[in-house]
Amino acid sequence: MIRHCAIIGPALLLAGAAHAQLASNPNLGKAEGQCRPNETGPAVIITAVGLKDRKGLLRAELYPANEADFLEDDNILLNAGKTFRRVEISLPPSGPVQLCIRTPGPGAYTLSMLHDRDSNLKFGLSSDGVGFPNNPRLGLGKPKAAAVTFQTGPGLTPISIRLNYRRGLLSFGPLKEGG
Repeated sequence: MIRHCAIIGPALLLAGAAHAQLASNPNLGKAEGQCRPNETGPAVIITAVGLKDRKGLLRAELYPANEADFLEDDNILLNAGKTFRRVEISLPPSGPVQLCIRTPGPGAYTLSMLHDRDSNLKFGLSSDGVGFPNNPRLGLGKPKAAAVTFQTGPGLTPISIRLNYRRGLLSFGPLKEGG
């Protein structure tokens, strides 16, 4: 017997599903990723460096440490029972910029960081910044998952990510020191 069910809210219609599927939305993974007051872990404390300015939002997204799942759609990962976490903060007007994202446990993960300068919740190729653990050199394509995989422990794991912005037609890179 085929069941039909409609999920009101994100307006997703499923046929033949035994359970409800999640529709993509900007809040997926936030509840799981948000650190608690006085967080003890497992979590990652990310220091963002090389920001172009203090406009907009900073968003970090956590993924499994494999090529197939790295930067995959949030709803696809969550519906498959895979790791996806998201944290967003408004950029402070001054001082160090850090954010905390919880991990399911110690282990290997990949992560992306977006400086969403116009706060539209989308990556703007010509205006927004992007960064990854291990600070790989970027072109116009995504880096390999192996290049941005990092290890977390049972407590708080600190990492630093340098933001990259579009430079010319074919690449992204960090801002030049002093300007």
